[in-house]
Amino acid sequence: MKTIRTEAFIPAPPAEVWAVLVDFDAYADWNPLNIRASGEARPGGKIRTTFVNPGGKPGATVTQTVTLTTFEPERALAWTGNVPLLFRGRHHFTLTPEGEGTRLLHGEDMGGLIAMTFSDAVLREKFVPYYEAVNRALAERVKGVR
Repeated sequence: MKTIRTEAFIPAPPAEVWAVLVDFDAYADWNPLNIRASGEARPGGKIRTTFVNPGGKPGATVTQTVTLTTFEPERALAWTGNVPLLFRGRHHFTLTPEGEGTRLLHGEDMGGLIAMTFSDAVLREKFVPYYEAVNRALAERVKGVR
């Protein structure tokens, strides 16, 4: 299993961060990793998403339907995508109240043959910057909709 973990502080309450995270139709307006998404924000919901493939050639994207596997309003959101044997990924966000804001934990757990080709250095150099960019863009989006 390969893992990506990032963390950020967002100066807004979890309810406001949650509202942006589950507005999938607006991802194209702000999300630098999941550049398009649409679907139902509910437990077990199916989300059609197009995301940048940091491990691929520049500009490479993947379109896939993922399933919301964790849906705890204002606390935790995760979706899982699967290509049998080749790839299984669980992309997740955890929101924790902290002072006047929210501590965001954001990452992914990956398995399968494709994920096994990613070294720790590749994850650090190519993937983590996208996840950190999402964190910054999420904070800016929350600030903009306040």
